[in-house]
Amino acid sequence: MSFSATVLTLYPDMFPGPLGMSLSGDALARGVWSLAARNIRDHGLGRHRTVDDTPAGGGPGMVIRCDVLAAAIDANIPPDDPRPKLLMSPRGRPLTQSHVRDLAAGPGVVIVCGRFEGVDERVIEARGLREVSIGDYVLSGGEMAAMIVLDACVRLLPGVMGKEASGTEESFESNRLEYPHYTRPREWEGRPIPDVLLSGNHALIERWRQEESERITRERRPDLLER
Repeated sequence: MSFSATVLTLYPDMFPGPLGMSLSGDALARGVWSLAARNIRDHGLGRHRTVDDTPAGGGPGMVIRCDVLAAAIDANIPPDDPRPKLLMSPRGRPLTQSHVRDLAAGPGVVIVCGRFEGVDERVIEARGLREVSIGDYVLSGGEMAAMIVLDACVRLLPGVMGKEASGTEESFESNRLEYPHYTRPREWEGRPIPDVLLSGNHALIERWRQEESERITRERRPDLLER
């Protein structure tokens, strides 16, 4: 069974966007995974298909209504759908590589893309949405964040990447950042490739890569070493 993604958004024309290109696009064309973008506004209220209202208690901006979003979810996602339902939100659980691996190993995901000031808390609770964040910053909406989640998942699906090692020797796979990479020419602007990488001694090369990975992690992300 292929990995199936359903995205609920006010801007379905944004999809597949970058997901229709490169590795994810090729996998999409081959049926390795599927993508359906559904318009929340189809379930809006009245002649203008209204989806939002002013926040209770006052304050700036608008909030997506619980009844509208619940109707969009219920119309597109069966009650027995086993896929986790994610809500892209800056207050959510930080996305990690281990979380991505868990998602990629499952049947797929449902992703709700918020807009405005957010969505009514009651629909988050009532429909079991799991809030996920891609970083400590705020975007105009959840669409680009959803694309990041999907791209991270799709590249791990069987048959998407050329070599299995491509997915296991990368940053965050072992709470370490990846070691430096080099290729031809052997010397460029006075900067040579490290001799160890040209030695042919695979044990020395592996040790060098591990040491470089540790060094870069210690310098740039020491918090990873504590995990």
